[in-house]
Amino acid sequence: MFNPPNPQVFFATVWDIVRQIPPGRVSSYGQIASMIPPTDYADPETMRRLAPRWVGTAMRKSPQGAAIPWQRVINSQGRISFPPDSPQAAEQQRLLESEGIRFDRSGKVDLQRYGWQGPPEAYLQDQFLLPPRPLQKPPRSLM
Repeated sequence: MFNPPNPQVFFATVWDIVRQIPPGRVSSYGQIASMIPPTDYADPETMRRLAPRWVGTAMRKSPQGAAIPWQRVINSQGRISFPPDSPQAAEQQRLLESEGIRFDRSGKVDLQRYGWQGPPEAYLQDQFLLPPRPLQKPPRSLM
């Protein structure tokens, strides 16, 4: 199964989640996917493996003029997923920098600083979504 079970519903859910990401924050394909519960047609293992790719497909198919802040979705390493020297990567970086997000010398965004915590609990409940997987690493214990 390389496509989401119901692409129209899955893509609309992704786009609505992405609209919740505020300026100056980023999310990852996997974090967004982690909020979408498995369905009768996609078991949890399939969702875990394939849903981040489906999120990428949804972002590629974002409708023009739909006010979906596509630039705020990057990969789990904090990098833009377009080829580094592509016009799309330059545009995404430009848009993120215009929101105050900074990249390090290797082209990474600090997810500890700019990572999104996810939408409010009330939104998750209203939309029947799961709590997002955190982008930030837990603080190291002082042992």
